Formats: sequence, structure tokens, C-alpha cells
Amino acid sequence: MKLLKELILSEGKVIGDSILKVDGFLNHQIDANLMYEIGKEFKRRFKDLDITKIITIEASGIAIATMVAYEFGVPLVFAKKAKPSTMNNFYCSKVMSYTKNKEYDICMSKEYINKNDRVLIVDDFLAMGGAVVGLYDIMEQAGAEVLGVGIVIEKGFQTGAETLKGKGLKVESLAIIKGFQDGKVIL
Repeated sequence: MKLLKELILSEGKVIGDSILKVDGFLNHQIDANLMYEIGKEFKRRFKDLDITKIITIEASGIAIATMVAYEFGVPLVFAKKAKPSTMNNFYCSKVMSYTKNKEYDICMSKEYINKNDRVLIVDDFLAMGGAVVGLYDIMEQAGAEVLGVGIVIEKGFQTGAETLKGKGLKVESLAIIKGFQDGKVIL
């Protein structure tokens, strides 16, 4: 996806040897035009699937998944990183955050996901695959069928894609980073 790759190269900031900061357009300040294009692109890539729900995890995935859900004309359901007092009947899974180096529980109300759902999981980054594996676990608990995974930026030099494909999942990434060199992104 040309626009995304241009933004990564022009505005992305490399931190250390494995972190890419893209909060100027993707996951803090949101470029609405980019979100619109991402929604259209995921619709194009997964158009032949009978998707009933778009699934993501808060917070960075929500803006992306909203546009994808809009394009598919289906609801978006996101996993919460803390159980709110209003949620009594829910699925839960543990997720390891690569960026934060911390494990936490994610929760999703049983009211919004069930065995009749055919879902597309969408997220901003794929590194080790922890967030998507946690969402996949919740979908298995609900009996929902995961038809695919849409990733905005994949760190191709880490094992997340392998992990997901090992589960038989179709993974589509809009930009794949091969690595970082001298503070620059290599696509």
C-alpha cells in the first residue's frame, strides 16, 4: 500500500533495533485518509469471505478496524484490556505485549460474539503475534470462525506471521518491514 509505505518512510521513527514509532499517523494521532484507504484495501483483500464481524484489541486497533467494519458493513467488536464493571459474562485470554514487555488479560463480552460469527481480526502491528493469538483464543472460546487476519504493519523479521500461519490463518499485511538499519526502515 503506497500511501502507508510513504508515511512509514517519511514519518516513522526507529527506536533501538526493533521498535517503529508511527504515532504521528497510525496509533496516537490518526490520519483519517490513511484509515479510509486501509479500510478499502482490507475489503479488497478479503472481499470473497463471508465476514460477519471485525475483531480487534483496544486501543490502537480501533480506528483501523472501524474503517474495515464500515467497508464490510458489519459490526466491530474490540477486546478490552481491563474488565469493566458493566461486563459480567465474558471471554478472557492472556496477551503478552511485545512493546510493553508485559502480560495482561483481554476480555470480550459474550453478548457480542458467538458460534455463528465468521470474523476478520485486524490490528496495527504484528511482531510476535501475542495480541492476535489472544484474540484467536477468544474466538475459539466463543466457537466463532476466524477467516483471516489483517495487519497494517508487519515486522517480517520477527516470528508473528509464522505463528499465525502455523494456526492455518490467512494473514494479509499492508506493509512488511524487513528490518532496521542505521535508524532507517527497510521495507
